[in-house]
Amino acid sequence: MAYVHPNYPTKKAFREALARGEEMYVFPPGIGTIPENGTVSVEGPHSPRPHTWYAQVTVKGGKVVKVK
Repeated sequence: MAYVHPNYPTKKAFREALARGEEMYVFPPGIGTIPENGTVSVEGPHSPRPHTWYAQVTVKGGKVVKVK
């Protein structure tokens, strides 16, 4: 699993920000890598807050372009 930056408190807020065209990036919570292009599973909000939402995102050039 990975996180999204910026840190969205809800999946709805995350989807709305993407629809507005805000730039967002995916990053691993620890040591690891995230593909520059492809599908990545994400969760939010970031630790130490409890994770309350999960999604699959499509990443192109390191930026989130689509959320399921």
